[in-house]
Amino acid sequence: MERLIPMSQSLTAESVLEVLKPVQDPELQKSLVELNMIRNVAIADGAVSFTLVLTTPACPLREFIVEDCEKAVKTLPGVDSVAVEVTAETPQQKSLPDRQGIAGVKNIVAVSSGKGGVGKSTVAVNLAVALAQAGAKVGLIDADIYGPNAPAMMGLDDAQVVVQQGSQGETLEPAFNYGVKMVSMGFLIDRDQPVIWRGPMLNGIIRQFLYQVQWGDLDYLVVDLPPGTGDAQLTLAQAVPMAGAVIVTTPQPVALSDARRGLRMFQQLQVPVLGIVENMSYFIPPDLPDRRYDIFGSGGGDRTAQELGVPLLGCIPLEMAVREGGDQGQPIMVGHPDSASAQALHAIAQQVAARVSVMALAS
Repeated sequence: MERLIPMSQSLTAESVLEVLKPVQDPELQKSLVELNMIRNVAIADGAVSFTLVLTTPACPLREFIVEDCEKAVKTLPGVDSVAVEVTAETPQQKSLPDRQGIAGVKNIVAVSSGKGGVGKSTVAVNLAVALAQAGAKVGLIDADIYGPNAPAMMGLDDAQVVVQQGSQGETLEPAFNYGVKMVSMGFLIDRDQPVIWRGPMLNGIIRQFLYQVQWGDLDYLVVDLPPGTGDAQLTLAQAVPMAGAVIVTTPQPVALSDARRGLRMFQQLQVPVLGIVENMSYFIPPDLPDRRYDIFGSGGGDRTAQELGVPLLGCIPLEMAVREGGDQGQPIMVGHPDSASAQALHAIAQQVAARVSVMALAS
């Protein structure tokens, strides 16, 4: 007859960790136990509790990981209930010898496009807001110095940053809205004032936004770059260690052609490309929400991603609420969180966060 193991001996913190060893993080493909993502195991009268520490608050597979953990622990004899407390510790990108990191900032993500008019700033703003809504600490740099539109989209059109004097010289206190800290050239000039600068001056203000702003502790610093492959992109890539770049395009061939050039630029500068976002993928009429029209073509982002060997992070439909929200200072993630566009942006934010974590832990 098989001898039964006494419950008091079989149900221990060690046995709980043992049955959790086969459970892996789907993105990292490593054991949760080996990654030290299972902590604070406690047992009381058949009730098992522990903390699951994810690598990002925006983890897209959170529910699946929790479910796998619960199933594994319930295979132990004597387990009556399982309680999983979920928290997150975002890993920090490794420093590089020739690039200076920003104190307290874990990951810098650039949002770029090959040409203007593809909705890059809309994606950058909503990406930052989506990450903040997930519980991350987020900052946003509007590095489009010649066309600083992000303040209007963030409801900060009339905001002004505070300049403070300290032992390290002048520092800027960022504006704040929707859970996101933000700086922009738009805070430093009059509304109709043009910025007529050559490259060295642009280089200087971007470095000021990076190093002379009181960012505090951030999980993600999103940088909204100007379109193209110019001074701003080069300054950012050479100044700081970057978690990666997100390339925004539309399905239109002329936009995709420029997007390919922008993507190759980041690869040549040894900046990881997190993936492609296809914006304005199709139009949804407000009076016919079940209809969709491929105004700018279809499938271009997917084909380009496959050809260049990078992920397609998601496709965002063209909805009137996106434009209206941008004009009114209320991002679609805030104004219409249940819309198709907001849901697409939410999924994109999860994909970006997941890829950033994978790269940070793999480097």
